[in-house]
Amino acid sequence: MRSTSARDRRNRFEDSEALRALLNRLHQAGRGAWRDDPEAAALMRHAADKYAALARKHGLDPWEAASAAFEAMRGAATRRAEDPWAVVTRAVQVTCIGEERGNGLLVSVHQARRPRYSVFHDAERFSDRENPLSDYHPAFHADPFADHEEPEDSPAEPVTTVAAAVEDTIAFFSLLGWEPGTARAAVEYVTARLAEAASRSSAFEGLRRDRQARALLDLPGASWSALLRIVLGTPDPAFAHTNAGRGVLLRLLIGEPLRALLLDDGLVLAAGLAAPGIERR
Repeated sequence: MRSTSARDRRNRFEDSEALRALLNRLHQAGRGAWRDDPEAAALMRHAADKYAALARKHGLDPWEAASAAFEAMRGAATRRAEDPWAVVTRAVQVTCIGEERGNGLLVSVHQARRPRYSVFHDAERFSDRENPLSDYHPAFHADPFADHEEPEDSPAEPVTTVAAAVEDTIAFFSLLGWEPGTARAAVEYVTARLAEAASRSSAFEGLRRDRQARALLDLPGASWSALLRIVLGTPDPAFAHTNAGRGVLLRLLIGEPLRALLLDDGLVLAAGLAAPGIERR
């Protein structure tokens, strides 16, 4: 009996003209028709069943696909289309792809649909990588801000893991007035871009001009610039061999503890003053 009922419902709604007639009737019924009409509820159950496989393909719940179908069905273009179901199916497909990309990029569906955001790869944490970044990325093997040879007594490899250095960097900003969520998002974004760059200097320059990142993180220009200098180091070659030139991340990677950074008065002052929301007189 149940399978017969489902088959009848599917046959009733799959006809494009029957769907058009129902959509026109719901539209003419005015406000509240979709909420109160039993046939509208049956249509949405049918949409959830129809697009369940598509939703699962993109890691979504079938009712998320049904919600996208609902939005498409309310549009006048769907009612006037030669094949209303074709319009609805395409709308659901686009929404599912946008939802999947938005979840991967940690942005809204509206932003994920824009080419300037969709070109990025999905967000990932350093802990997701099988091998530590410091094992293979040249940015951590030498100071890229100037052509020079490292002193003989300098460590050949970082003495702490990248993941630990990233967490300590986040903790450093959080202890100095940065909202923890903002600090984590900003530092992880910077380190992710660093992983893709040829050197710290190229990562610094790319991030300095990255207005989209500032918009996503909702950071003022002064805070963003200060964070880059603190995390990656000052790009001026004159500071290449100084703590200011190395940056917090590299200092942590070569074994300097977090407590030592918190005793650096100049560094602490710069990070504290750059915290978003700090009023400057």
